Amino acid sequence: MNARVELSDAGRDGVSGATPPAEGRVLSHVVNGVAILTLDRPHALNALSHRMVRELAEHVERYREDDAIVAVVLHGSGEKGFCAGGDVRALYHAANAGRAEGDDGWRQFFIDEYRLDFALHAFPKPIVALADGITMGGGMGLAQAASLRIATERSKIAMPETRIGFVPDVGATRFLSVMPVELALYVALTGAVLSGADAVRCGLADVCVQSEWLQGFEARLTALPADEVGARLREAFVPPTAPLPPAPIEGVLGGIEKHFAARLTVDEMAASLAATLIANPPPEMRAWLQSALDTLHGYSPTMLHVTREAILRGRRITLADAYRMELGIVSRAIEEGDFREGVRAHLVDKDRSPRWQPGSLAEVRQERIAHFLRSPWPSARHPLADLGALPQTRASRLPS
Repeated sequence: MNARVELSDAGRDGVSGATPPAEGRVLSHVVNGVAILTLDRPHALNALSHRMVRELAEHVERYREDDAIVAVVLHGSGEKGFCAGGDVRALYHAANAGRAEGDDGWRQFFIDEYRLDFALHAFPKPIVALADGITMGGGMGLAQAASLRIATERSKIAMPETRIGFVPDVGATRFLSVMPVELALYVALTGAVLSGADAVRCGLADVCVQSEWLQGFEARLTALPADEVGARLREAFVPPTAPLPPAPIEGVLGGIEKHFAARLTVDEMAASLAATLIANPPPEMRAWLQSALDTLHGYSPTMLHVTREAILRGRRITLADAYRMELGIVSRAIEEGDFREGVRAHLVDKDRSPRWQPGSLAEVRQERIAHFLRSPWPSARHPLADLGALPQTRASRLPS
């Protein structure tokens, strides 16, 4: 399984270097009491603009209070993906302009996005997320809040933020804790792209179906008796038999457990991978080992160290605290870290040669790591201070 993820041209987490002509929008319609929210920015793989985040939040709040709505479906427009993340290029330009003008308005995007994600986690009605095709970064933040997370054979699921000098955010420091710690560290540090079957195996999806099956979900919703839609919601999205295809990640789990153990620092992970490569491993493992090693040597050294610590901390804190921690890390990464250089190298100039500061894992000092993890705000003045515990009424995963 290839550990590396190649950023295409669509947004923050594997998305567009070319600024789309429009910010996109969120379409909404209702089918038999189920609200369908469609991310409509297909030219940018449905990457989230600030406008789309705000529109989603407005829809979610309205449907929370509407007794005629029994469930919500999150859906992506076009054939390529659900949502490839946030609009990185827009954030990059906003951050650069803000630095020159002393304006940190770019931070509001993250505040609003994290509030939206938390609201989805707290939503009292079932949510279905159709993670068909590319589902990365901010798309994962939406999908992981759903009661029923559906992947397909076309799914490409990842949290590839470290490549652009960022940290897996949108709650990832918490939601990746559904996996064994070694697997969570591997996914977060390398940005490994998971198939739909991999996502089910890792606990990041509930079922993997054929993408063609999903094309008829509105007709199946319409056919359900109006008074039974909530109880039979799963029937519209999951076929009676949905055998799980092979999960490629199964073949490298042993390597992940060995080389991404929680007791290892990132430097030690890289050394472990290198030592195994020198020992002449089987051919089927060599490519994976080399890819994982190249990733740890090629991505932002600072953010790899910070990400490891954030993932370990995220397993011990609440979801609300995870969002608060991530906002602090994100703010420092943009203001004084490697984010702007990572975006410049991969999405703006596209020279693929980021000049990280510092340039190697060994040069990153512990105090630097601690600085990124230290909140820029006193607790009472944190922009997300009012995020509380999830309500007990939260809809659980839909039963099989």
